[in-house]
Amino acid sequence: MQYLIDASVYVFRAYYSIPDDMVDDAGNPVNAFYGFCRFVGDFMEQVTPEYLAIAFDESLSSSFRTAIYPEYKANRDPAPPELKRQFEQCRRYVRALGVMELGSPRYEADDLIGTLVEHGRRQGRPSTIVSRDKDLTQLLSKDDVFWDFAGKGKLSYDEIPSSFGVWPEQIADFLALAGDAVDNIKGVPGVGKKTAEKLLQHFGSLDEIYGNLHRVHEVNVRGAKTLAAKLETHRDAAMLARQLTGIACDAPIDEAEAQMQPAAPKLGELNALFDEAGIGTALRRQAERVSDIYTH
Repeated sequence: MQYLIDASVYVFRAYYSIPDDMVDDAGNPVNAFYGFCRFVGDFMEQVTPEYLAIAFDESLSSSFRTAIYPEYKANRDPAPPELKRQFEQCRRYVRALGVMELGSPRYEADDLIGTLVEHGRRQGRPSTIVSRDKDLTQLLSKDDVFWDFAGKGKLSYDEIPSSFGVWPEQIADFLALAGDAVDNIKGVPGVGKKTAEKLLQHFGSLDEIYGNLHRVHEVNVRGAKTLAAKLETHRDAAMLARQLTGIACDAPIDEAEAQMQPAAPKLGELNALFDEAGIGTALRRQAERVSDIYTH
């Protein structure tokens, strides 16, 4: 089993859950950095993964999705400087910990994770995707797991419909129909989550829906008689949205670099990073315990 961590989810979680009066000697907040380090350290102690990679988002403005649709995620405020600085500290921590760390100006963390999922399949390794972001469930096959670590727990492929209403391979189509306000994706006006679920349960996919508009009235959903007209009117919007909601699994990650086996942590670099952040003994001791795991 290989483990693929969606870093941003856990950096933000720490940033908003730990008070920002946790600061270094210069008065810079280190709450997100501290919380993220604790999360990764706890994860490695609990799981002791043989294969692990941690993916970060770099730049929304240069993403290939922004080139397709400039309004993609335009509703989000830019990260404040104190959080950007902590993101960089988190990336340095992962590298010093001996774990594969990824980021790309063109591909989002989701795409990097998707590419590594495909890499693992070629090697005969299933994946556990560690995140709270439902978008990533579209990557699951029968042997894979979606794990909201320190949250709702693990979901297998077969458990996705009971939590999200559709099968993993339908998630991207579902988001294209219903829209995704978090990413500023409009979807089809008048098609909400329940209608999108019913359409996909009936037809299976976005392409099949559009190939059978003359049968949409058969779906047991409110407004079924006018639904085909709405779908036809907004066909281009739905197809554009589908380009945005699908995860790219072809990011340029060299096969030779994607081995994902953690190396022994560089304790000197980690302690220097903790010194810089003004962090005491707890994280240092945890790093030593992780070092013991991966040096024996």
